[in-house]
Parts: sequence; C-alpha cells; structure tokens
Amino acid sequence: MTGTTTFRNLLIMSISSMALAACGGGADNVASPGIGAFPPTAPTTPTTPTTPTTPGTGTAAADCPTGFTNAGVIVNGTLRNCQLPNKIIGNFVVPARAGTVYSVSGRTDVGDDRGADPANPIAGAQQGILTIEPGVRIFGSAGLDYINVQRGSQIFAEGTSTNPIIFTSRQNIEGATGADSIGQWGGLVISGRAPIASCPAGTTPPNVNCVATFEGGVALYGGNSPNDNSGRLRYVQVRYPGFEIQPNRELNGITFNGVGAGTTLEYIQVHNSSDDGVEFFGGTANMKYVVITGADDDSVDTDEGWRGGIQYLIARQRANGGDRVFEMSSVGVQAALNSQPKIANYTAIGSTRAGAGDVQILNTGTGGRFINGIHVSTNPSTACLDVDTPSTVAAAPRWDSVVFACAIAFRNDSDVDGAAAAALFNAGTNNNSSFTSSLVNGFVNGPNEAARPATDPKTIYAYFDSTNYVGAVRDANDNWWRGWTCGLESGSSC
Repeated sequence: MTGTTTFRNLLIMSISSMALAACGGGADNVASPGIGAFPPTAPTTPTTPTTPTTPGTGTAAADCPTGFTNAGVIVNGTLRNCQLPNKIIGNFVVPARAGTVYSVSGRTDVGDDRGADPANPIAGAQQGILTIEPGVRIFGSAGLDYINVQRGSQIFAEGTSTNPIIFTSRQNIEGATGADSIGQWGGLVISGRAPIASCPAGTTPPNVNCVATFEGGVALYGGNSPNDNSGRLRYVQVRYPGFEIQPNRELNGITFNGVGAGTTLEYIQVHNSSDDGVEFFGGTANMKYVVITGADDDSVDTDEGWRGGIQYLIARQRANGGDRVFEMSSVGVQAALNSQPKIANYTAIGSTRAGAGDVQILNTGTGGRFINGIHVSTNPSTACLDVDTPSTVAAAPRWDSVVFACAIAFRNDSDVDGAAAAALFNAGTNNNSSFTSSLVNGFVNGPNEAARPATDPKTIYAYFDSTNYVGAVRDANDNWWRGWTCGLESGSSC
C-alpha cells in the first residue's frame, strides 16, 4: 500500500467517524460486501484481457478544457488525461472532445451538502451541477476515486443509444481488464432529500430530521422531499467499480442515498462491481431499462424504506463471482416506512459459483411487489427465493406472473421455512415455481416464456408501463438493451 493511499484511508476513516458521531441511526450498520476479497488499493491486472486494444492509435488533444487539470497523456500518448476538480461548484460541463479522456483523483464532490430541507439550505453551502456530454469517458485509478453528488446538487449524464457515457477504470481504458476484473475504482454516489427510514430516537418517518450517513461515511442523505431531483442519468455505463472504504462499508457501482422520484434514471448498466451493482438506501427513485452484469455481491440491493420501482431489468451474475441478484432489507422504523421495492419485467440470472447466494432474499420486514419476473439459476445449491424474519412475512410481499427455474424453489430456513415462503409466493396470481426456462442467449424470452400469462404493471404502480409479457426482453425483436450496453451478447465485451 502506498503512502498516499494509506493517508487517504486514514482521512476517510477520520471523516466518517465524525459524521457517524453526529448522526444517529442510518444504514451504516448494514453492509453486504462482495464475495471476493476487496483489493487493498488498486487490483491486480488479469493476465488475459478480454478487451485488448492496440495502443498507439489516434492523437492526444493538445490541452485540456478550462477548469480541468492536465494530467498528461496515457495509452502510449494517444489520449490527453484531463482531471476533474475535487469539488464542483456552479455549472461544470465535461465536453466530448477528440483525443481526450477524463479522470477523477480521489473523491470529486458535486456541490456541498445543502441539508435536508430545500426551503432552508445550510448557510454557505453551494450547489454544483455536473453535466457530461454523450460519448465522454471518465476513469478512476484506485478505489478511493469516485464521484459524490451531494444533497441539493445534480448530475446530468445523458448519452445516446449509440454513444453512451462510460465511467470506468484506468485499466479498462488501457485495455487491461478481463472477465473477472472488479473493484478498480470507486463508482458513483448520489445523495438526495427523499424520505428514509433511519431516524433519531423518537422521530417517525417521513421526517426532515431522518438523516443518515452513507456507507462510504462522508456524505449525509435523507429528508422529506419525495420528489427531490438529483438530475438525470441516461445511456450510461459504470464499469469495474466498487471499493471497501472501511470494513463492511463499501462503495457500490451506483449508490442511491435518499434519491427522489424527480430524478431520471434510464438506460443504465453497471458491470463487474466488487460490491452491489446498484443499492438504494431509502428514497423514492425509479429506474427503467437497467442492466446489471457481473456484480460480486448483489445485483440490486434495497434498504431503509426504498419505495421506488425498476422496470425492464436484466440482472446477470458472474460465473466466477457474485452472490444474490436481489437482497431486499428494511432497517429503520419499519412500522412507518418499511421498504417496498417494486420490480416489473425483470430477468434475474443467478451465479453458478459454488457457495453463491439465492436469487432473491427478503428480510427484516421488507414488503414489495414483483411482477412479470423470471428467476433462473443452474446452480444446484441455490434457491430462487429465500424469505427471512417473521416481520417480512407480516409485510406480505407479493409476486404476480413470476416464474422460478431453479434446482431449489424456496430456501428452507429455521426462522421462515420453505413452506411459509411458498405460501407467500403462491398467494399471487399466475406464478409457477417449477418452470422450465427456454431463454435465448441467456436473457431473451423463448417459447416457454412467451406462453406465460402476464400482469399489467401499471395497475400496481403508476410509474410502470403497461406490458403483456414476462421477463425483461420480450423476444428477439426487443432490442432496448442493444448498442449502449457491453458484454451481453457474443462478440461484445466491456
């Protein structure tokens, strides 16, 4: 470990300790580290890259735009490395330019924390607005390199279907990443003012005083503004992120902390995160058209009273890593604001790794609605569904038009046995726990999926579109995922 990295770790730990002391409660005591060991600093480079490049093509830009630090050239002098500032105040644009790649070094804060109440922002705290143009690539070189969007600030990263924005690692830019590369930089953290379930003693959510510190330990989140707007992410890839800042305190691919429903989140892929692909700590944020590939822990993790939804989700665990596709928890004041995730038109493919977790686990009082879903696992030791803690049974999560194609349908635990989990599942309509999958290319519906009856998601949650099929990808003509993602089909690598 280098002296610089050691200093960064000590600094983060010091800041985190002060923040936690100032903020009671929160998700800081809930963690789900990835199955693989987190790299202590930058990870080792795999010996057989799957995304080889031919360094030396192209010409680096002569300089950097105003406001960036010229950090020299990389990839044999073919790309100018323009570094973002460590704090962004006001409007800041990352332009698409030939011969230019962008980087973050350490934590890049977008704005100051402006507090939980938009009507009474913290005195002197300034807003930042980060705008990123289509086609831009931004990389980090180590686990403590990440982008942190604070409460009251915004990020506008809007690519196109043929020209996505890519957040990735330096190793990936240099063509040195492989199928099992993970944890090469920090990722994205977005914090908002929407309600969360972690509150000071005697306070009931939703309440502006319900505030927590995110797992990374340096930013506060939460409030009582369900429609809070943290910006827009569209046509975005986040590759090889994730890092353990402290034991059991991790950065994910994208961490959504109390993010509100005014935020637009569409066409987003997270690839090979060393922790979760996306994790929601409370809030009301919604997503559509989401791809999570290769997460080393959970593809989607929800907690602290998250009450948003995801529609059109392909979640595929990595063959040599990964844990669960869904981990759904509900710490905080459950009686007032338990987690109620809503997932529609999804295809969840479990890990084949020995010792991997079940495809979906619900615990600690989470409810939820799961509609038009496909759970698939060829792993002989994993189940399609695990329900833990009696409070989860009492919350009555429900599945409608969901099929299970796993060696074990229901996990038989000591606190909630397989029969009780089956009873919850079978209380819904059009479910089948002994389905035979005919998925094409691993995620496109085949004839067995096409024959299944569906439930209209819009009747359950207004954000959802009406659909008449199960799964994320209706058939071979349904190409919403093509062009802006990587690694999903043969010949496409990240």
